[in-house]
Amino acid sequence: MRFVKMNGCGNDYVYFDLTLREAAMRGADVIRAVPAISDRHFGVGGDGVVLILPSGCADVRMRMFNADGSEGKMCGNAIRCVGKYAYEKGLTAGATDISVETASGVKHLSLIVDGGICTGARVDMGRAVFEAKDIPLDESFLPGGYSPAETPFGRVWRDVPVRAYGQTWVGTAVSMGNPHFVVFTDENVETLELDKVGKLIESHHLFPERVNAEFVNILSPAKFRMRVWERGSGETMACGTGSCAVAAAAVANGIMREGAEAEVVLNGGTLNILFTADGITMTGNAEINFEGDYEI
Repeated sequence: MRFVKMNGCGNDYVYFDLTLREAAMRGADVIRAVPAISDRHFGVGGDGVVLILPSGCADVRMRMFNADGSEGKMCGNAIRCVGKYAYEKGLTAGATDISVETASGVKHLSLIVDGGICTGARVDMGRAVFEAKDIPLDESFLPGGYSPAETPFGRVWRDVPVRAYGQTWVGTAVSMGNPHFVVFTDENVETLELDKVGKLIESHHLFPERVNAEFVNILSPAKFRMRVWERGSGETMACGTGSCAVAAAAVANGIMREGAEAEVVLNGGTLNILFTADGITMTGNAEINFEGDYEI
């Protein structure tokens, strides 16, 4: 089957176009093969697989799968690449304002186009969600006496203690269609043993659906250095929803003011995140790595 390898800020996925009739019939086979396709030694290699499908309520639909084969609801870097693919393959009839159906709702993209090539997109990522049941966060595992903070955005689960790898990490729980745990830390994230800490936090019993863990150094009130451990994939070069979660947590913790645009510096590049109570907008690049055929 034909595939396209693409990345946004180094967050790379293998994309299959299932809007094509013959390819659509092999969709279940692709899903079963996600771990093999994602393997960086014996497969194509990537943080997972994304399927591009027809949609009854948007220009196209995307389904994204982590490298371990588990399905995620949303990926901010992948959706920009879906927008690039849809535009350049004529799936949007040349429109640069498009919609993409995801498992966390329909997202709207404004594509950045130069000479007929889509180089990136601004994505309406929707609102940050702080309710425990929607993250989800299991309150029964929190220590006695703990209570969420009352903020202009409602109750926020900040200063949540999680014990992992010999120490207690304090973070803010937030959902961007998938669960995140954002830790602002004075420890240098460049030298953090993320493979050890992130793996333990991902599967901590506080998070019944597992969690993505972001470790963040504050460079200025609107500039952050972040490394991310993604559930089902491990450390990735970037995470779009995670960057949005960092901006949301920064505002909820009084680090950044609402309406400011955050600059989130990731291993693979930089994303710009505009946070308001009404929604979050993410701007970043989208690139094609290569195309090929994968025998399934």
